[in-house]
Amino acid sequence: MQAVILAAGMGKRLKELTQNNTKCMVKVNGVSLIERMLRQIESRNLSRVVIVVGYEGQKLIEYIETLGIKTPIEYVDNPIYDKTNNIYSLALAKEYLCEEDTLLFESDLIFEDSVMDELLNDSRETLALVDKYESWMDGTCVKLAEDDTIEAFVPGKKFKFNEIQNYYKTVNIYKFSKHFSETCYVPFLEAYSSALGNNEYYEQVLRVITMLDDPEIKAKRLSGQLWYEIDDIQDLDIATSMFAPDDEERVTLLQNRYGGYWRYPKLIDFCYLVNPYFPPQKLIDEIKANFEKLLTQYPSGMQVNSLIASKNFNVHQENIVVGNGAAELIKSLVGKLEGKIGIVRPTFEEYPNRYLSEQIVYVPEDENFVYSAEDLIGYFEDKEIDNLLIINPDNPTGNYIPKKDLMEIVAWTKKKDIKLIVDESFVDFSVENNSTLIEQKIIDANKHLYVMKSISKCYGVPGLRLGILVSSDVEMITTLKKDVAIWNINSFAEFYLQIEEKYNKDYMEALIKIKSERARFIKLLREIPGIRVNDSQANYVMVEITNGLTAKELTKRLYLKYSLFIKDLSGKIHRDNRQFIRLAVRNSEDNNKLVKALKNELL
Repeated sequence: MQAVILAAGMGKRLKELTQNNTKCMVKVNGVSLIERMLRQIESRNLSRVVIVVGYEGQKLIEYIETLGIKTPIEYVDNPIYDKTNNIYSLALAKEYLCEEDTLLFESDLIFEDSVMDELLNDSRETLALVDKYESWMDGTCVKLAEDDTIEAFVPGKKFKFNEIQNYYKTVNIYKFSKHFSETCYVPFLEAYSSALGNNEYYEQVLRVITMLDDPEIKAKRLSGQLWYEIDDIQDLDIATSMFAPDDEERVTLLQNRYGGYWRYPKLIDFCYLVNPYFPPQKLIDEIKANFEKLLTQYPSGMQVNSLIASKNFNVHQENIVVGNGAAELIKSLVGKLEGKIGIVRPTFEEYPNRYLSEQIVYVPEDENFVYSAEDLIGYFEDKEIDNLLIINPDNPTGNYIPKKDLMEIVAWTKKKDIKLIVDESFVDFSVENNSTLIEQKIIDANKHLYVMKSISKCYGVPGLRLGILVSSDVEMITTLKKDVAIWNINSFAEFYLQIEEKYNKDYMEALIKIKSERARFIKLLREIPGIRVNDSQANYVMVEITNGLTAKELTKRLYLKYSLFIKDLSGKIHRDNRQFIRLAVRNSEDNNKLVKALKNELL
């Protein structure tokens, strides 16, 4: 079997990276795409490699000669690469196709070795490699029957987003038998080119062939193997993290992205915290139905958004400010505070990272980092702090202070003239009913109280970036409203606030579900030897690893072996070299996968 690589294209979307190089000479983690591909081919002992070159062809040939590839390489030149498309490049190599079985590659691909093995190890002679369509993919798709028959090729101009659940993306790697090339593909290729010209795509020939009674070609479905197509610098950035040769670096690159994980095939995110049971489909459909208006029209300014939020949270408009996520409001609020601040650690680091003045830190002595209102008052009683920060439930420990006890801290800080910031982004997940401090009478009676709430975390809409801050310190709220941008939330977020109240019943039901799933998840986790699981009143669980494995190593294994992304708390907790991780509570299906993977690694 031979390999044919199409490498004549100009790669314009990579801009300056392909100004003087071919696309396949672009490097991912220090290795060019073509070098990686050639070494993968060589390791599978193929008979030869045929490369169709065009743009900067001579430079590519000279570069490949420096790589020391031992498999024979033959070159075919496409001199009109700038006037033709890949159908012409492949037609130039048609005689090679008819000489032996072929693996056909496009040169802008990066993939695991196992991707190629899927084709080599399949006894079927002619196959198109495909993968279930995901949002990051672009280009030709296919529809498949259960027996892998290709029912239809779907080119970009006929792509329908409302049918994506039926689509598979062509990986642009094919296996053609010699017989298929001789009797079917090449004759159709010649006829198609003759009829429609050379500025077409070779997949269109396959589309015609699949209409035959016996097209011979079938689909080969991938099942989680990694591959990526490099078309622009964002693709290059993603591929750099996905294919980092060093395992620890790969995990670090993933951790440093802080989101956008929908571009990672098959990844299940147990690191970032959302509500898996909300929003309901009807709410999503309502946003979809208004998508065009929301996309093409400006959102309202702060005054209107504060009015909508005040209605939803039943407080006065002058007492609430809406932020582009709680993170925007945290930055703005913390920047206005003065003097010493009391902080509990471990905690959500966004606050201490933003606060540049002196911090007085309380670290619970309890081995599970449990603390009470009484503990906090006792510790900070003589510390002369000006501000006190409480995350309730705390992150990452899940520690919870009941509302009655928290009101004692509200009263104590009022008496001591201490500004109290309570972040209750996770409080809706607690088992206590009516656990929030966002009540007008509480706010009115405590001007020193500032209640922060992330909408993203509890309502499951992190993509909208929504948060609120509530206080009767009207001067501070007014200052923060002026501090943020006039259009600090977009039309989608505003519309969500506008309609969210209609779905309160669904939200209450979602909270019941996640609390129940949390209890089930914790029970399953506690049956696994080698870990110890904290109680939690949030949508996450802090777990101590007790079998000698480090949090860093377990995080790495779960990502690399199972595509499960968890929170390594090594950078947050430093106590006697103990090892901690944080696990988001997701739905039962995802949680079961994590439990199974943990058992594999810990038992």
